[in-house]
Amino acid sequence: MIATRKLGELEVGAQGLGCMGMSQAYGVRDNDEESIATVHRALELGVTLLDTANVYGAGENEKLVGRAIAGRRDEVVLATKFGIVWTDDGMTARGDAAYVKQSCDESLQRLGVDHIDLYYQHRVDQTVPVEETWAALAELVQAGKIRYAGISEAGAETIRRAHAVHPVTALQSEWSLWTRGIEDEILGTCRELGIGLVPFSPLGRGFLTGAVTSTKDLPDDDVRRNMPRFADGNLERNLAIVDALRNLAAEKGVTAGQLALAWVQAKGDDVVPIPGTKRRKYLTENVAAAELELSEEDIAAIEQVAPADAVAGARYPEALARAAEK
Repeated sequence: MIATRKLGELEVGAQGLGCMGMSQAYGVRDNDEESIATVHRALELGVTLLDTANVYGAGENEKLVGRAIAGRRDEVVLATKFGIVWTDDGMTARGDAAYVKQSCDESLQRLGVDHIDLYYQHRVDQTVPVEETWAALAELVQAGKIRYAGISEAGAETIRRAHAVHPVTALQSEWSLWTRGIEDEILGTCRELGIGLVPFSPLGRGFLTGAVTSTKDLPDDDVRRNMPRFADGNLERNLAIVDALRNLAAEKGVTAGQLALAWVQAKGDDVVPIPGTKRRKYLTENVAAAELELSEEDIAAIEQVAPADAVAGARYPEALARAAEK
């Protein structure tokens, strides 16, 4: 069993499980039974924080997670999200109070539970004051439908405004060796306010494991085919970082992915990354990284071969980047 950490007042396993890929984004939904077995194995290993969202698989991921935790609700810290809306023009955000409450009720039904442990605002709606959104979340807490509230991909000022209405328990944002944008103002703000950090894509969407060497190897419907860091030219430069990580990892008898994940884990006791997988094999490998201790020298060596400014390409295609708050 891995150790526990605290996100604000919420105690969870030191590593969580991102469930999105079980239903969308990284190829076809091919084996629900293995996905459910992966969730069960995660709970056995002390991985208690399960992360989903209403938009993953158009609600199907919440239903899948609900099936996986049926009869085991007390073992789980269940996190889901609202706020991303897909239209004909692409991804946008919605945060009005009526939508927040409606989304919560719909998620509770799909998950088959009577409360959500950690409910995130998935993206910030630029047309609705964040104070309105968070007043609605506070009402959901008072109603017993959610225990804690979090926010995702938000800037420092927005985090402060939300926290002034109701405590922000956790910030979920992308953070890994090749995505370091939160480390300045946003990270400092969270620590000042006692807000936990939940890094998503801590393995760079699988890239830092070394498993992806060409987009030609990815399924046709894999989102990474359209991401700038996986594009020709950028891919080769980024693979050089992985090769250097692999050499460091070999010296410690671990994989490049484990070393990259351990680096995130080492960033503080308030950090609980949520690497995603739908297979027990990779879950076991990821969980082992939670117990890998890195010295200051190890961390310096990792950051020397994978400096923040060495990564080639933007995080998202332009259309998706517009939907994330700057």
